[in-house]
Amino acid sequence: MEKNMLLKDVAYQKIKERILEEHYEAGQFLSERTLIDELGMSKTPIKNALVRLESEGFVTVSSKQGIIVNDISIEKINDIYSLRIALETFNCQEIYQRITDEQLKELQENIEATKKAAADKDVRLFATLDHEFHLAISEFSGNNEITRVLLNYQDHLRRITLRHLKKEPARVQKFYSEHLEILQALKDRDERCSELMKRHLLESKMMYFQ
Repeated sequence: MEKNMLLKDVAYQKIKERILEEHYEAGQFLSERTLIDELGMSKTPIKNALVRLESEGFVTVSSKQGIIVNDISIEKINDIYSLRIALETFNCQEIYQRITDEQLKELQENIEATKKAAADKDVRLFATLDHEFHLAISEFSGNNEITRVLLNYQDHLRRITLRHLKKEPARVQKFYSEHLEILQALKDRDERCSELMKRHLLESKMMYFQ
């Protein structure tokens, strides 16, 4: 039983990662046989993984058409950004006066790793660090429900970010600079951090639709 559960989770992670990185592109048709061959796994863990991926909106499994990789609709992207702006500016308002030195150190370490990923043009690592920065601020706010909501959208957000950066890799420097500004405002205990966060997310949203 434990082995089957492990294989199911491995299949889920591998297929999801290929969707996030657009190795499996939106609108592409897949088959169980293709996945079995590419992942070197049996049918059962792959079927279980597909059930989970379908529940999360990454694929649609049809008895007639097979497995279809879903795109993220324009409406969903717009809604996710609007939600993030509301929640993440609130997070900044909550923490800017009480953020601890230890929490600032954690954000500083993230920024330093982000700077290196930007210099190395490592888009995958940069996207991961980008979301870790935003989640850390949410966790520092202490509102578990907000963090839970952001975590629920984490994979879709990473997919959006990767698409952003693959379209125009130079954007990593802009994202890094804006994170640096937010961090500096937090270090200064400056309420401008909320406005900087709002501008950062609004501009990211506008860039996506260009």
